[in-house]
Amino acid sequence: MDSARVLIRPERPADVPAIRAVTAAAFTRPDQSAAELRDGAPVEVWLVDELRADAGWLPALSLVAQDPDGAVVGHVLATRGAVGDVPALGLGPLSVRPDRQRAGVGSALVHALLGAADALGEPLVALLGDPGYYHRFGFLPCGETGVAPPVPEWEPHFQVRPLAAHDPAARGTFRYAEPFDRL
Repeated sequence: MDSARVLIRPERPADVPAIRAVTAAAFTRPDQSAAELRDGAPVEVWLVDELRADAGWLPALSLVAQDPDGAVVGHVLATRGAVGDVPALGLGPLSVRPDRQRAGVGSALVHALLGAADALGEPLVALLGDPGYYHRFGFLPCGETGVAPPVPEWEPHFQVRPLAAHDPAARGTFRYAEPFDRL
């Protein structure tokens, strides 16, 4: 099945168990250390739950990919962050069920999230991730945007996607929603 056969829609309360399962499957690796797990699951499962309960949670920016049979096969979210005093978004985690990876589901989720964020008048989206993957969505290395990562060592993988409301004068260190500080 290709990405054209998924529906991207906002998360619903009934989706939470499926989102946990997709996130766990997407981030489970045989070589995971204990520091990468919480309660036996990848830390990303805990992070999504903590973000959902945080003041930075934006329900309109928690999206699922649903296949024609109704199964949730992917999830992405963005939460409130900031660059100095300027509101911004932090993207992540992005999760796709392993049997649906490399089929366009993740791309469909990211495109939908960026479109929704832009429509809401958000200025930028920041993330920590693979530059080779996220470049296709217009993400730029942080050094090109004046937005620094919260952890300097992240610089090679920290990226920013300016949106239509972006003001290039907004510069400084990016701050994620509070649960990211507890990772």
